[in-house]
Amino acid sequence: MIISRTPFRMSYVGGGTDISAFYIDEPGAVVSTSINKYMYITLHKKFDSNIRVAYSKVEEVDHIKDITHPLVREALLMLSIDGGVEITSTADIPAKGTGLGSSSSYTVGLLNALYEYKGFKVNKLQLANDACNIEINLCKEPIGKQDQFAASFGGLKMYEFYPDDSVKVHDIKTSKNFKKLMDDSTISFYLGSTRSASNILAKQTKISRQKQKKLVLRRMAEIAREFKNSIEESKMDNLIELMNENWSLKKSMTSEISNNFIDEAYEEGMNAGAKAGKLLGAGGGGFITFFAPPENHKAIRKSLFRLKEVELKMEEGGAGIIFNDNLS
Repeated sequence: MIISRTPFRMSYVGGGTDISAFYIDEPGAVVSTSINKYMYITLHKKFDSNIRVAYSKVEEVDHIKDITHPLVREALLMLSIDGGVEITSTADIPAKGTGLGSSSSYTVGLLNALYEYKGFKVNKLQLANDACNIEINLCKEPIGKQDQFAASFGGLKMYEFYPDDSVKVHDIKTSKNFKKLMDDSTISFYLGSTRSASNILAKQTKISRQKQKKLVLRRMAEIAREFKNSIEESKMDNLIELMNENWSLKKSMTSEISNNFIDEAYEEGMNAGAKAGKLLGAGGGGFITFFAPPENHKAIRKSLFRLKEVELKMEEGGAGIIFNDNLS
């Protein structure tokens, strides 16, 4: 049996500039961190040659082509695994439509487990690129690249996306005290609904080449670079200002990113003492997170008592194999 563990991610600024419709012309940039919520993939050798896949439903098939789960099907084809395996998954939080990059964490974790099963040592860059290939090229998902890289590499980083389809990974160097301040200032809530990121991103992809939208995305990429510098300079006031600007710009991309319920939660959090806030992910639902002085968190919780608070903290490890009993 093999078990992989892959973190989800929390994106701060720059989301949307990792879509090829934008970065095909000029580099995009995103600042994000992997978080202490994980996707677990278990891979077990079956006694027969069938393939069993358990997620929100269970599939048991004789041939790869009969698997309806597209990520599993394409990953098995990529690694030339014909059968005789059982694949299951579980996650610390709802694993779809929550804005934490869960689909990409699944893909990265699945690939990591399959490479381990085959006895191949794979680095984080290949894991991220292979996951992008499966999701974007093979499964035709209208998504960007930030989630796959954040899930694979882990930690607090800036990612730059270039017209030649390459991605540059920048470590963000700051003091432990400032990272702790960022963690301690973060308070996040589950909005109680999930949505299809693909639908929102498909619309955003269509409009990303429009002149005015392109200018918005260009500024969001600039914000990501400024955000990185502000972290490295330990300037919390700058982070607050940049996050607020980024959220305003993101909402201007399409009306589907926010709605009355999200706007009300945002306003309630801000009125209760938050200094900056944003929706995590493509939009429409999932998680909302705030930067707020820790002494204001109690008031924010009281204001947003209808929502479920979830502790989202930075983690450093990225994708990993946490168990292998060598039965493969």
